Amino acid sequence: MIYRLIIFLILNFGSIGLGSVLAGKGPRSEWYATINKAPWTPPGWVFGASWTLIMICFSIYLAYLWPVVENKKILVGVLILHYILNLAWNPTFFYYHQLLAGLVIISGLTLVIGFFLFYYWSQLELKSLLIAPYLIWLLIATSLNAYVLLKN
Repeated sequence: MIYRLIIFLILNFGSIGLGSVLAGKGPRSEWYATINKAPWTPPGWVFGASWTLIMICFSIYLAYLWPVVENKKILVGVLILHYILNLAWNPTFFYYHQLLAGLVIISGLTLVIGFFLFYYWSQLELKSLLIAPYLIWLLIATSLNAYVLLKN
């Protein structure tokens, strides 16, 4: 369990770290500072704290999930899709300012995390709730992206 957890922690935190690099200045950019943001946009520190908690929970979830899944091809495929979408959103939104494409990407990522929760529920049951913070955060983030798209 510990070995799997370490691997997933490295993959998940590596992924968000790379996504942050690809975002350029990201939320510290002049562009982001001047756009219309949703009134429910949390302060900047909440993003870092949330992603830390989410990636810890997601890593624990994956460490529990890996040994009980019979068809690893589906799991690996969905996990790769997750990483691609997670990495793609930051530069799409923050660097290229492609708000509609960002909304499509983050909506897809939300569906992928929802897939994890519901498709693998029978294998993990209540342990599946470890992925709930990720799904909730993505629902909020999707609404923030949609607001920026509609108001800018």
